Amino acid sequence: MSDWLTAQEVMEQLRLKPQTLYAYVSRGLIEARADGADSRRRLYRAADIDRLKHRKARGRRPAAIAEDAISWGEPVLASTITTVARGTLWYRGRDAAVLAQTSKLEDVARLLWDCGTQRFPPLFTLVPDGTVLQRLFAVVGARAAVDPAMAGRTKKALYLEAASVLDLLVDAIAGRPGQGPIHARLARAWGCEDEGADLIRRALVLLADHELNASAFAVRVAASTRASLAACVLTGLAALSGPLHGGMARRVLALMREAEREGIQPALAERLAAGTAVPGFGHPLYPDGDPRAAALLRAFQPPPLYAQLRSAVSALTGEEPNIDFALTAMAARLRLTEEAPFLIFAAARCAGWIAHALEQNETGRLIRPRARYTGPEPGSALSLEDR
Repeated sequence: MSDWLTAQEVMEQLRLKPQTLYAYVSRGLIEARADGADSRRRLYRAADIDRLKHRKARGRRPAAIAEDAISWGEPVLASTITTVARGTLWYRGRDAAVLAQTSKLEDVARLLWDCGTQRFPPLFTLVPDGTVLQRLFAVVGARAAVDPAMAGRTKKALYLEAASVLDLLVDAIAGRPGQGPIHARLARAWGCEDEGADLIRRALVLLADHELNASAFAVRVAASTRASLAACVLTGLAALSGPLHGGMARRVLALMREAEREGIQPALAERLAAGTAVPGFGHPLYPDGDPRAAALLRAFQPPPLYAQLRSAVSALTGEEPNIDFALTAMAARLRLTEEAPFLIFAAARCAGWIAHALEQNETGRLIRPRARYTGPEPGSALSLEDR
């Protein structure tokens, strides 16, 4: 039970009164759950207590609080779109894993965009030549160069534009214009309609948004300047391309190739000896396991090597697979290309990026934080001539 503390232990560690502890829980700063051994008692997550202790140790200086908030810290922007609470991902109060059982990405997009039952007409996109990533950035960049800014436009106009941006991004991934549900279009383009369409549908829903992640924050910064929706999506796409975000699947693939070549145990031992995390496992927001990965992995049988590596990592580290592992395993099961996990991620997350852009535009506020300067004392540095 070291991951969970009693109320008395929490109050002693944080020097709180009972009413303050309950206030922290109600504000989402401390996660609580019932004690299985005593239904009258509640337990509190130790990781949340450690974070609050660290915050208290640093003091309440605004600069220190803001710096901590940037990296898996406290919430820094108000949003009604998505949250992670009680080990679950929620889209406007609805469990994403439950939605993934039957919903399409288009359904979730309407939910995230808060546009009701708005219907969107099919569009025809001219898809340029080039690799899939070149097409992806090219078509979104072309729209970003000509689309009008969001300022002063009606919600209906923005919803129609949002649908067209998502549609063109999917066409670029598929390599040709298409109609019908997005998951079916991708499965058709990749030649895996029989088994793949439903799995891709589930993955798209589970990946549609994830609160204020790096790409969503980048999108909100762009949207706060009133940039066009296409420009905001281009910003999100650039952030997603990094190896610590949407590019994480490539690191999982590298691990799988190493495990196949040298064996699972040697591949894991090398990483653990170096003190590095095993790619595809663990997530700071989900100490008990990524519910998105669990939901997707329940829908198919991973290839044997993936199943064996999952068991080995769990036995060695106690970490559960995250969505990057599940998505990569799904792509391997369907015999998709190495780019497929990133492309599914991009198509799905485009819906979330647009939701964040629309919400940020409604606030009318520019996101402009201050830097905590740590350079030379102003006026103390040598002039260029004296160097």
